[in-house]
Order: sequence, then C-alpha cells, then structure tokens
Amino acid sequence: MGQVLEKVLADVVARWFRLRGDSVRFQIGTDEHGVKIQRKAQQEGLTPQQLVDRNVPNFIALYDRLGITYDAPFIRTTDKVRHWPTVQALWKKLEDAGMLEKRTYTGLYCQGCERFMTKRDLVDGKCPDHHAAPEEVSEENWFFLLEKESGWLKKLLTQEKGGYHIVPQSRAHETLSLIEQGLEDVSFSRPKSSLQWGIPVPGDEGQTMYVWCDALTNYISGLGYFTDHEEKEWWDKPAEVTHVIGKDIARFHALIWPAMLKTAGVRTPDRLLIHGFLTCDGQKMSKSIGNIVEPEEVLAKFGGNPDPLRFYLSHEIPVGNDGDFSWKRIEEIYDAVLRNNLGNLLNRVLVMLKKEGSGLRIDAKASDAEQVMQKWESYREHMDGFALHEAVKLIMEWVRLMNAGFNSAAPWTFKDDAAYRINVLSGFSEYLRHIALMLLPFAPDTAYRISKQLNVPYAEKMLAREFVITKEMKQWGSQKDWKKVGEPEILFKPLD
Repeated sequence: MGQVLEKVLADVVARWFRLRGDSVRFQIGTDEHGVKIQRKAQQEGLTPQQLVDRNVPNFIALYDRLGITYDAPFIRTTDKVRHWPTVQALWKKLEDAGMLEKRTYTGLYCQGCERFMTKRDLVDGKCPDHHAAPEEVSEENWFFLLEKESGWLKKLLTQEKGGYHIVPQSRAHETLSLIEQGLEDVSFSRPKSSLQWGIPVPGDEGQTMYVWCDALTNYISGLGYFTDHEEKEWWDKPAEVTHVIGKDIARFHALIWPAMLKTAGVRTPDRLLIHGFLTCDGQKMSKSIGNIVEPEEVLAKFGGNPDPLRFYLSHEIPVGNDGDFSWKRIEEIYDAVLRNNLGNLLNRVLVMLKKEGSGLRIDAKASDAEQVMQKWESYREHMDGFALHEAVKLIMEWVRLMNAGFNSAAPWTFKDDAAYRINVLSGFSEYLRHIALMLLPFAPDTAYRISKQLNVPYAEKMLAREFVITKEMKQWGSQKDWKKVGEPEILFKPLD
C-alpha cells in the first residue's frame, strides 16, 4: 500500500501537469538489487534474478490497474542494457573527480534500510522504521565524499531561485537539520562477500555497488545518460524536474543525489515531493499484527475500479503527512461522499432533464460565471502548490453546496413552470461539467463517466494523454455545441 500511495500521488501530479498543458515524462521503475533481495531469494530457493523476474510483472500489473499513466520505459535496476551502462559511467565520473575513496569501515548496518546508521539514528538501539537492532559490520568499502559538499548542499536547498525545493516545507527543515548536525561520507560499495547481488564496481570486481549509487541513478538511466542514446532534453530543458519519494529515503534524494549529479556535471532536480507512511487503523502495517492491506483486496471491494482508492488517498492524506487506511473510513467516503453526494446529484439532475424532453438552456449569469472562475483559481493554486487534498476538499465542498442548492431550488415542485425547471437543471448540469474536469487527475474514469452521461462534446477525448483543460472549458456556459444530456447511469453502485 505504500507503493500505491506513492504511485497515485505521482500520477495525480503528472496528470495535472498534462491537463494544464505541459509536456510530461513520467518515469517509474523498480529497485531490484541489495541484501534484502539476495536473502529473500535464498529463503525461497531461487536466484535473485528469478525472484525479481517473478515479482516485477506483479507491480507493473498493479500500477496498470490503478491507472498509473507512466511513460515507457519502466526502469529496472537489473536491466544490463538500459540501466547498468549509465550507472557504471557515473561511477567513473565520480572516481575521476576524486569523490570516491576506499577505506576500512566499522559501522551499524540496517538490512531493512540498506544503509549504515549512526547511534543518533537509533531509538533504544533499534532502527525507528524497522524496529530491529542493526548489525555491526566491519569491511572495506568505497566511500562517496559527501561531507565536503555540505556548504553547497545547504545553499542549494535554501536558495529561492535555481535551488532544489523540498515539499512540504516541514520536510525541508528536517533535511537542513541533518546538514547542521554534520554530514558524513557515505558507503557506496560493499565487498562481494557481503553483497553479491548488484552492479560490480568498475575496475574493482571484488566490490559491489551499494544501493544508492545504483538505485538513485535510475532517474537518468531511463534517459540513456552517458550512452549513445541520450534523451537529455527531458532532464536539461524542462521547466522543472520533480522526484516523488517516501520520507524514509528522502535524505538520500535531498543530499546524496544532488551531490552526485553536481560531481558528474549534470543539473540537479528542481523539486523533491515527499510523502509519509501509511498505517492501518492507526497501527503500522505488520504481518505479525495481521493488519496488512493488499491493494488487490481494495480494488476487488470496489469491483476493480481504482477511483475509490485513488480518491481516498488524495482526500484523506495531505502530501507529506503520514496517513491511515481504514476499511471503515474508505467505505464511509465511498457511500457518503462519492455515491450519495456526487453520484446521487448527477443522477437526479439527469433523470429530471430526460423527463423534460428538452434541450439544455444555460443562462449566462454573472454570479455563476464569477463563482466558477473563483473555484478554478483556488483549485489551480492548490494543485500547483501540491496541496492536493485541499483541491479535493474544494471539489467535494462544492458538490455538498450543490446538493443543498438543488434541494433549495426544488425544481420538481414547479409543476407549471417548465422554463424554470429546465433553467435550474441546465445550470446544475453545467456545474457538474466543471466538477468532472476538476476530478480528472484524481478519479479519471469517474470524471469521464460524468462527462459522458452529461454528453459534453469533449467527453470522449478526456482520457487521452494529450487532453488539456483549456481556458474556454473553465468558463461558464462555454460549450455552445452542448445541446442535450445523455443517458443517466448509476455512477457508484451500493457496496455489498
């Protein structure tokens, strides 16, 4: 579920960038090397390659079912053709720049984090994330000389223009505090006797590259950096390069990765969007507790439709915060917010309009036009500022007010005034058209089905990657070719 939270967040952002008219390359993949994989494979009587080859298609299939609109290629760190050449070339650049040094090291190694830890990282002698005491390890490793970049990193993370901006701000403060405490050089390899499953260090076959040099490089290996098939324009020329990552590995993306890129002469990213952890009913998900939530179970609960889960994660969890998954809560959100408020309003409007047997008449009221303009401006500010839950909150508060307004207008009571009934129903149809557009990043299939039932002219184009929400679409009454609504259908079925 942690992977689901991350990929849905990244997908919402990517969809929004496309909808506002940006060219987007949305890249994801799998980190497949390391001690955890090596040991898991041994336990199952498989080779590490067999293990990852079995598991990776399951991740890809899940992301497809969630509607994650990533762009090819899907990056695998075991890909010797696409990934390895860039990693090896980057290692050589770091070595040539004098930023790698081989030394003997004794430290505390957390297998779960796949990193060495200091005593100040521990809580009661244990890793705070994995609740296990790290192993004491003494070995000869290659180290990346991060400490010497402390001053540059602090400047990079604090400068207003041209810096590397961490969202939300609270996570930026955490990262800067690490610099203030003093950065240490980072182990970048382990002896082959300790770690066999990984990329060999160029020129030192007895050493295997440690996870950070290997895994972090996926962002540019997917673009063919340092090879004969570079697509550097996606990294060098865009208005912004954004990473979406969990808080447990944020420090490596905020500190190690930009220092690596600087050394290699590659531009640093512009933004690091950090998400929190996901618990279940207030407790950390654990096999021993028995509260593990499988994404497939959630999808099955809602008939394979990913929108209720996508909506729940966006609605309930502010970006950067830890969040909770609760079966009770997601069912409440589905029934009260999606089915009753949104679905019921759409159905009531369409059923009544079909009974009228008349076309739409959307009046050009200044008050309606002003309200819609203000809603779009607030929505855009929330989305551009990555306050995604605030954008969802705005949408659903508008839906709640629409329901109240519809009940107040009570068109069904004006039995002898067909013009009034049609004007009211047409106005609410127009409001729902705007709601559907705003829902597109979060619940794309739902947004499409609302628009299709409304019979909006652009409905069939809405799920295409090149679809853009134009200035005209955001204006009240702008769809002059929209003459009548389509057939009403149940938007959200009752849960079993």
